[in-house]
Amino acid sequence: MPWRRRRNRVSALEGGREEEAPPEAAAVPSALLTSPQQTEAAAERILLRGIFEIGRDSCDVVLSERALRWRPIQPQRPAGDSKYDLLCKEEFIELKDIFSVKLKRRWSVKQQRSGTLLGITLFICLKKEQNKLKNSTLDLINLSEDHCDIWFRQFKKILAGFPNRPKSLKILLNPQSHKKEATQVYYEKVEPLLKLAGIKTDVTIMEYEGHALSLLKECELQGFDGIQRLFTGMQTLEPSVVCVGGDGSASEVAHALLLRAQKNAGMETDRILIPVRAQLPLGLIPAGSTNVLAHSLHGVPHVITATLHIIMGHVQLVDVCTFSTAGKLLRFGFSAMFGFGGRTLALAEKYRWMSPNQRRDFAVVKALAKLKAEDCEISFLPFNSSDDVENNQSLSLPVDCNDQWQMIQGQFLNVSIMAIPCLCSVAPRGLAPNTRLNNGSMALIIARNTSRPEFIKHLKRYASVKNQFNFPFVETYTVEEVKVHPRNNTGGYNPEEEEDETASENCFPWNVDGDLMEVASEVHIRLHPRLISVYGGSVEEI
Repeated sequence: MPWRRRRNRVSALEGGREEEAPPEAAAVPSALLTSPQQTEAAAERILLRGIFEIGRDSCDVVLSERALRWRPIQPQRPAGDSKYDLLCKEEFIELKDIFSVKLKRRWSVKQQRSGTLLGITLFICLKKEQNKLKNSTLDLINLSEDHCDIWFRQFKKILAGFPNRPKSLKILLNPQSHKKEATQVYYEKVEPLLKLAGIKTDVTIMEYEGHALSLLKECELQGFDGIQRLFTGMQTLEPSVVCVGGDGSASEVAHALLLRAQKNAGMETDRILIPVRAQLPLGLIPAGSTNVLAHSLHGVPHVITATLHIIMGHVQLVDVCTFSTAGKLLRFGFSAMFGFGGRTLALAEKYRWMSPNQRRDFAVVKALAKLKAEDCEISFLPFNSSDDVENNQSLSLPVDCNDQWQMIQGQFLNVSIMAIPCLCSVAPRGLAPNTRLNNGSMALIIARNTSRPEFIKHLKRYASVKNQFNFPFVETYTVEEVKVHPRNNTGGYNPEEEEDETASENCFPWNVDGDLMEVASEVHIRLHPRLISVYGGSVEEI
């Protein structure tokens, strides 16, 4: 939409008599109706109508309940003049795309208090290509103080009426994420937009692993009146928490929010069969090396897009997994890898002094050089596609129908369990491309033992448009629950047999959302549909 800045005169209403729509103007005049959107607009109640300069044109501007519409004012011309029709084409923006409004003024050295009023500036969220969002402005130029004040107050009233938009945010920032760039990302790109939107923030620096967990466990968040509680019909205000960091930080904050919800519900957090939904919405700003969680949520690892999703209150519910062993909860998470994926992460953790990309590439090469299959027994409960995920929450219930469980065993190079698509730069279509954020199922992807060259071919397919699962040694299942039981009693994981600085003895490494989890016995992964509300969504869903 080619919005241009003011270059010449300003046309203002005289006397302000036309600032509000007259009683007889109950609908947009029929001469303006040239599209289905305009036809629908005719049924909307007009709130204000006036004249502003937009770009270089004096325009007839109409503010209705859903949209702001404007049409250049042109001299009377014969009907059917195609050039005239083109010049007078109506443009519009939907009010739900506006996130801030300011009075536009020109300042000079002599003016100490307030500058010369020029009009009103609207700040707008626009959709771009590839799921990206961008912020833009639209200037409504009019020199009348009274006229602009009426419109300004009406816009402020409209913006205050969007219940899903946060008013206050608790920011958890990991300064160590991706070359220690998270702090710069937040203060240069995120904070200015939040201030522009009038959102209050309280920033806490995450100083050590587990800091977010201890903070959200004890912190009183009632002072943050973020958004109204969603999806429950309750009108009490709830805070919003935003994590600025990578996958490990984001997963830790999500885990902390869910544990807090169980504690508030009076549940025993060590043994959770049916967890309650997290009450606090979560925002994710991608500032890590892979940003799988943010990429999967927003469709793109873009800081401005993630920030605008938070400002605009684009919230969706996301499926979450519980990881437990011997009936005891280990953690909440979104995805996990066992075998090659776990070993690679365990190796990478030893070389934290390297840059993230170097560390990742080095660990992958070293894990491939020492490629080893795990002797496992994998049991899983297939997904029942007839379940209505929208209305039926019974998928969260423990299932005792043993005859529905299936079991496979053998030598496996890698086992992946994913409740989200897991998009990232090395897998643009996703590690689990057929999985959705909230369809009530997980992807179980198994790579059986094969030669190193064949396994490398499989890994390379993730970065291409070819089907990465089209190999005889790769099996995929859509499941609700999975149990992974390593049968190697020696169990010990030693990525470098000549060194004694490896994981704990008799423990197997797991990669859970980019965090290393070491477990010595069977791990039970259960999916819980729509367990946490997160800011995000692809452009098509907005």
